[in-house]
Amino acid sequence: MIRLENKKMRKVSPVTKMSRDSVRIVGVLLWMCMWVCCYGDGEYLLYKDPKQTVSDRVADLFGRMTLEEKIGQMVQIDRSVATVNIMRDYFIGSVLSGGGSAPLPEASAQNWVDMINEYQKGALVSRLGIPMIYGIDAVHGHNNVYNATIFPHNVGLGATRDPDLVKRIGAATAVEVRATGIPYTFAPCIAVCRDPRWGRCYESYSEDHKVVEDMTDVILGLQGEPPSNYKHGVPFVGGRDKVAACAKHYVGDGGTTRGVNENNTVTDLHGLLSVHMPAYADAVYKGVSTVMVSYSSWNGEKMHANTELITGYLKGTLKFKGFVISDWQGVDKISTPPHTHYTASVRAAIQAGIDMVMVPFNFTEFVNDLTTLVKNNSIPVTRIDDAVRRILLVKFTMGLFENPLADYSFSSELGSQAHRDLAREAVRKSLVLLKNGNKTNPMLPLPRKTSKILVAGTHADNLGYQCGGWTITWQGFSGNKNTRGTTLLSAVKSAVDQSTEVVFRENPDAEFIKSNNFAYAIIAVGEPPYAETAGDSDKLTMLDPGPAIISSTCQAVKCVVVVISGRPLVMEPYVASIDALVAAWLPGTEGQGITDALFGDHGFSGKLPVTWFRNTEQLPMSYGDTHYDPLFAYGSGLETESVASIVARSTSASATNTKPCLYTVLVSATLCLFIFPSLSRL
Repeated sequence: MIRLENKKMRKVSPVTKMSRDSVRIVGVLLWMCMWVCCYGDGEYLLYKDPKQTVSDRVADLFGRMTLEEKIGQMVQIDRSVATVNIMRDYFIGSVLSGGGSAPLPEASAQNWVDMINEYQKGALVSRLGIPMIYGIDAVHGHNNVYNATIFPHNVGLGATRDPDLVKRIGAATAVEVRATGIPYTFAPCIAVCRDPRWGRCYESYSEDHKVVEDMTDVILGLQGEPPSNYKHGVPFVGGRDKVAACAKHYVGDGGTTRGVNENNTVTDLHGLLSVHMPAYADAVYKGVSTVMVSYSSWNGEKMHANTELITGYLKGTLKFKGFVISDWQGVDKISTPPHTHYTASVRAAIQAGIDMVMVPFNFTEFVNDLTTLVKNNSIPVTRIDDAVRRILLVKFTMGLFENPLADYSFSSELGSQAHRDLAREAVRKSLVLLKNGNKTNPMLPLPRKTSKILVAGTHADNLGYQCGGWTITWQGFSGNKNTRGTTLLSAVKSAVDQSTEVVFRENPDAEFIKSNNFAYAIIAVGEPPYAETAGDSDKLTMLDPGPAIISSTCQAVKCVVVVISGRPLVMEPYVASIDALVAAWLPGTEGQGITDALFGDHGFSGKLPVTWFRNTEQLPMSYGDTHYDPLFAYGSGLETESVASIVARSTSASATNTKPCLYTVLVSATLCLFIFPSLSRL
């Protein structure tokens, strides 16, 4: 091939020719792929054409569906019962991993992608090729997955009062979830916990609905931020590194009597709308894709059967356009005992406005019952049509039809250092300093350089306790082997000067403490991991021998007590003997966030997101109640400066004296080093 240029003949190199031919070939192949997708066996399929509007694609696909295909889209099954054939033959719309349900122990991102793609291939070879949507509970990071970054639970994030931080955590979580091939998370929980006896209180950002409303910015991190001209209430997912989110549990789950999980919330309509509902209005406004219904009841009526609040208020008043999903076997629990009168429960739930049902195992019973109910006109087909249109709207909006199969492109994001650094930032901002010696003699920040220090307590060297429930398994774990992270003990060893001896004894006796001449002790106590009903507690006491460790240690040596828990615990009997008290909540895998504040790299800034009671007889007790008499009030939290800030301020103050004498400078420097021995490393 030759061409004429400036009246001279110049040959085009074989490499150039080959590259141009390659571009043409790729272009032709892409066109052919598009043609095949849109035309199938020669028929143009509008719903497969990405150039068409979402509404037109939904209408076109919906018009081609049989009743069986519609009902299949309303079904969500657990991965343990999913197969390629089941996905194809039953037109299953969604699959999920229940808590701890993974492809194999310590599964890699690639293992997850391969498993999910297999299920997806089954959906894609069904008659219409509607992709399924895979969901998982990524509630504080991608917590079911080995090596993922585990962020603080929501109660800790509520203590930060930092919506931008939460949005960044949402974005990091989204890309880690996508790294495993999953496009949908059952998060955030936007409950308003009004009683710490509730076993899910740590899943709530605060007892104050205003804080919870602010924290719905996590949705913008998970899904992406809708453009300014986007219609509010319509689902939005902004790219392949984002996931569909799920606001839960609608509505009032944090207000049940005595904090009993899945129980009854007794309040009038004003109480429900003013305390428990506002965050849902915010979530819908921000484009949340799905809403999960609560197991709990409102004034005796099961939420899974509440037409007034699901269809009337959520879909009507709030104009929510995404789909409503049940909780795990939530339809079964409409009746007592669960699963009795199942057909009636299915009718009640679908009529109430639930669009997708988390079955999760016996899906054929649900499919058969719902099909019969529609065919005998017990449920109008218009209700089925509404549900399916909503499900398809979310799937088209998130680009699932264009990119149904995942790849390994985000694998390196799982547990990345950048995400761990973000988690560490979240930990230090979530810490609430409740006591710090006295004004003239503060305990914190701790000196890094000293002879010998003691680290003690049940939670000092236990990553599972540090992370809490919903970590690797549903109920969490104990020990340091189930995933990767940094315990408080390891963080202390990294933070102190090399000359400082760190001694760890989980439960030191008085004689051991007395004979070792420790400069100070760091004691970590709290709760064991739990989730949901297993965490309901009337006592709210710390794990034994926590109280004994505090008593024996703090009487013998200056001590800082770090409480690792999902809620306030009984602390009043021990506070007087404690020099410094820190509420660290459930911080997750990055224990160095705690030592960042203990040793003064950063100041304390967190504020209590919930009221810290004196005794459990006071409960329930929230800010503003007439009987409000807390140990530490809602919003409490001492603030401290970092060591660097203190030094800078001291230096600046000295500089105001234009002619300081040498004696003054030397005395000031000596005092600084005496008060803050950690400065000797600077």
